[in-house]
This record gives sequence, structure tokens and C-alpha cells, in this order.
Amino acid sequence: MAHKLMIPGPVDIDEEILVEMRSPAMPHYGDAWVRIYTETVQGLKRLFHTQNDLFLLVGPGSAALEAAMGSAVGPEDRILIPSNGFFGGRLREVASALRLDVVPLDVAWGQPLDPDAIRSLLRKDGCIRAVAVVHHETSTGVLNPLQEIARAVKEEGRLLIVDAVSSLGGLPLPVDDWKVDLCVTVSNKCLEAPPGLAPISVSEAAWQAIEANVAHSRSWFLNLATWRRYLREWGSWHPTPTTMPTQVVLALHRSVQRLVGEGDEARFARHRAAAEAVRQGIRALGLRTFIPDEIASPLVTVIAGREGAPADGLRRYLLAKHDILVAGGLEDLAGRIVRVGHMGRATSREYVEAFLAGVRGWVEAGCPESV
Repeated sequence: MAHKLMIPGPVDIDEEILVEMRSPAMPHYGDAWVRIYTETVQGLKRLFHTQNDLFLLVGPGSAALEAAMGSAVGPEDRILIPSNGFFGGRLREVASALRLDVVPLDVAWGQPLDPDAIRSLLRKDGCIRAVAVVHHETSTGVLNPLQEIARAVKEEGRLLIVDAVSSLGGLPLPVDDWKVDLCVTVSNKCLEAPPGLAPISVSEAAWQAIEANVAHSRSWFLNLATWRRYLREWGSWHPTPTTMPTQVVLALHRSVQRLVGEGDEARFARHRAAAEAVRQGIRALGLRTFIPDEIASPLVTVIAGREGAPADGLRRYLLAKHDILVAGGLEDLAGRIVRVGHMGRATSREYVEAFLAGVRGWVEAGCPESV
């Protein structure tokens, strides 16, 4: 059964994008393919606001984050990874699997990262080569102050790696203006396309680090130097080192064209309007959000449970009675919160009104824990 997806990704996709998934198979090389691939990359550069190199890695965001850290950070380099949620912890897991020397900075879940604390650590430890941060921590809905973090990192002369998996396209993130060296996102969240691709932008400073680290690279496929070499040597007919999921690229190509045509301000406003409507609606029904609006992203609303009204009861009710799928909490927040995504079709009035009708039904039914 098809549910309305109102989770922090993947997202429900419009039919004009989905139709590309039914396209006939095409080769991942040749003139027609190079045109599609190049147009997709150029459109993404407009969404990233970058003139840096940009590649469409195949796989989830975690693959591209592994490529970013594994390519640019050497085994004798230290990497600072602040964490205020599940996905900050995921960054550390990836870095540890690469056997990088991770410097942790822990912040309570539900609180934003502190740029001054990051700056202070960098000044104390000159061996830290790079900083990796999550822009939008979807486990709590916190939007980290990336512009201020970027300023602190660049003033101290370090590389900046950004997990923009759940933010790019839905929030302002001018990669070049903020001097982000490696920026990773995915096709299946705010880019409103199917899963399978992880775009990544690479600055000149990042390339210098990658070149210095090439002898220590721990991968061929997830080595960004491999992707640049094939683009340089084969770009006129075969711009990637491996076979690409051509239908997914076609869908992303169509989606990127539409997002660029919509324009930044209209797109950002669409996400904000959905978040505001949901938050006003649930508060009017006596529920509360997990974090204050001042630190919350407009891409996810996190609803806190309360005594006598467990959050998981709402999640189960919405699925059973309204065919709406929202996300639960992770780790210590499991069962305590509900996470509602405002991405893709979930930004539409149809989805917002259906969600609020479902919440109203749950409240009127006495907030049952089970259905």
C-alpha cells in the first residue's frame, strides 16, 4: 500500500519526476549521456551556489561522506567531529572505520553546535587537519549554525566537510561564500528525486589535501581522485569511472531543472510554510515541539510526547488510520518523539492538511498508545 511519506527522507516524488524512472535503459556514455550528466551537474552547481568541481557519486550520503573524509584526511591527520545528534555520531563512525584520528566535541541532543567551542579546540590543537559537521541534525530537528561554524573553521585555516544530506536545496547553503571545502547531499531529500545518488562538491583547497593524501587512500571507488581522473581523461564520452544508475540520473536531471526554475526564495519559503503550518496546528491541538523554533530547521518538525500521550502512539495511529508514515525517535529518543518531514510532496497543502487531520483524530480519540 502506498503511504504518504512525511519522514526526513526519502520523499514522495511528483509524477513528472517518477516518469523518468520508466525511461528505457541508456548507456552511461556517449554524446546523449554526457549532455544529461553535464546538465545535471551544472544545475546542481546552481543549487550548491558553487563553481567548485561537483560529482554524482553512486550510493547513499554515507558513501559520499566516506569518500570526502577518506580522500582528504590522511592517517596521521586529526579530524574534529562535533556531534549533537545521531548523524554527528554517524560521521564519527565513518571516520573511525577509516582509522582517522577523531577529536570529539559532544553537545547535548537538542542543542545546536557552538562555533566558539569549535574555534577554541582548533586553536588548542594545531594537528587538527579538518572539521566535519552536520548542517541539519534530523534526529532532533536542530539546524546547526553552519555559517558561523564555517567562519571559525576557515579563520583557523582548516578544511571544512559538511554533511548537507538533509538540508541542501531546502535551506540557504552558499557553498562558495561560506568556503565549504567538501559538501555532500543526496538525491532523495530536498532534491526531490529517488534514492541512489550523492552529489559532492570539492574545493581547490580540498583537492590539495586529496593530492597530498593520495598514497594513503583506502579506496578506489570512494577516492575522489579517481572521479576527477576519469572526468579529465574520459569526460568527453564517459565522465564517471563506473556504470551509473541512468534512470535515477534522469529523474534527478528533471528534478534539478524544476528546482532551479522555482528559484531559491520560493523554494525555501515553501519549506518554511509547511513547517509553520504543522507547528501551529499541533500546538493548537495541545501538543508541543521537542525544541524551540529558534534553533529548529524548517525541514523537520519534532513532536515531543507527554505523559498520557506517548509519541509512538501518534506515529502508529497516523499509519493505521490515515496511511501517513512519520518517523520515530532514534537511540535514547526512541518512543519519545515523532519526526515529521517537510520535503518533497510533504511540503504541499494536501499533505499538511492530511497530517493535521490525522493528529486531530488521535487527540480526539484520547491519544491512544496502540491502534
